[in-house]
Formats: sequence, C-alpha cells, structure tokens
Amino acid sequence: MVTKESLYKGIEKAIEGMRIGDVGFAVQEHAEKFGYGVVREMVGHGIGKNLHEKPEVPNYGKRGAGIKLMEGLVIAIEPMINMGTHRIKQHSDGWTITTLDHKPSAHFEHNVALVNGKPELLSTFGYIYDALGIVSDEENEFRQHQLVL
Repeated sequence: MVTKESLYKGIEKAIEGMRIGDVGFAVQEHAEKFGYGVVREMVGHGIGKNLHEKPEVPNYGKRGAGIKLMEGLVIAIEPMINMGTHRIKQHSDGWTITTLDHKPSAHFEHNVALVNGKPELLSTFGYIYDALGIVSDEENEFRQHQLVL
C-alpha cells in the first residue's frame, strides 16, 4: 500500500517547471514517514527512442534539485520500497536482488508523460485490477485522455 501511495505522491509532482528532485523527495518522504527504506541503487528513468534513457528518476532526493521537468518529457517513476534497510544486494545471476536484511520489498511503476504541463499516465494497472476483480479509480486523476482497455 505505501509503495503504491509513494508512486502517486511522485506522480503528483511530475508537473512542468518542477524538478526531478521534487518527484524523488515526494516518494521518499511518504515511504520514510512509515519507517520504510527507499532503494537508492535502482531508479526510474526517461523513456524515448530507447526504454532506459536520461534522466534518471531517483525515488529519493532534495526538493528543487535536478533537471527541470518540461512539456513532452516521458519518464518511468518506479518506487522500490523495503520494509527494513534501503540497502540491496544484486546476486551473481545478474537478476536476483534482495535487501541486505532480507526483509520484504515492493515495487510499483507508471510511465508518465508531461502533457499540457501535467502528468498523464501512459500505463495502467487496469488489466491486473480487472483480472482480480478490483474496482479502483486511483488512476483517473492522472488521465487527461480516455484510456481504452
């Protein structure tokens, strides 16, 4: 719950004229308020011709720091929140990642474009919610255009 809430706190700050640090600070502040750790080694990213592009979008940061968010920017905001330490270990298979204290983690992600100065979701949890029978309107605030599932 806190990880997904942190995601939406970050999305709320993805407004033209704000900065990357404002997004990360919002995620971090919300997660740490509940005593959770925020992973530092893995971050969100820009999306363009390639899936992973600049700018990096950390889930932590300082208000007013980093690049200024501009119209048309597309980023992946993806909080990785741990029940304990923020520190992680990548295993030798190159894929598996665990927290150093082996406590549970959660990850939620949305792709966001700045359209008319505001965040517009390009992704949805709708398919998952439909499959699980969950009714939710949490994405509506960030939809200027109608998404057809």
